[in-house]
Amino acid sequence: MTRFIWKEEQVPSHLTVKQVYSIAFTDDKRVILQGENDKYNLTGGKPKMNETYIETLKREYYEELNIIIDDIYYLGYLLVCEPNAKPYAQVRMIAKIKSIGENRPDLDNGKLYKRFLVNLDNTKKYLNYKGKAGNLLIDSAIKMANEKYKFGCVNTSEDFI
Repeated sequence: MTRFIWKEEQVPSHLTVKQVYSIAFTDDKRVILQGENDKYNLTGGKPKMNETYIETLKREYYEELNIIIDDIYYLGYLLVCEPNAKPYAQVRMIAKIKSIGENRPDLDNGKLYKRFLVNLDNTKKYLNYKGKAGNLLIDSAIKMANEKYKFGCVNTSEDFI
């Protein structure tokens, strides 16, 4: 069984980073989720050779959702321990949505993802993480976003865009 452990620290140099994802916030304090087959996820992907975490996120948000992000902060990582495999890291960050373009197919694989703006309080419900680690990272992201970003009026509506 795979175990996930949330760590609010830098990734140790001996761990391989296999993915970089972020929780991206709007000015009105909502979160964008990527939808496919009635399942919702954060956006991100595998870093390319010599690509920074920030470069990975900016590329993935643009390719997959046609969204420009900025004001990006490192949050921590999930330590992933799978049976019969070396542990590795999944980096998590927070970002602010700068602009949202028209929905179009992913530039990398041609899939058209749903883009769902959700009420911050419902983020855990839609992501539906089964373990403690995923929910701890959401809590950390919300705390950091409240510290780093100046949110305007809070919008509690939920919309596909």
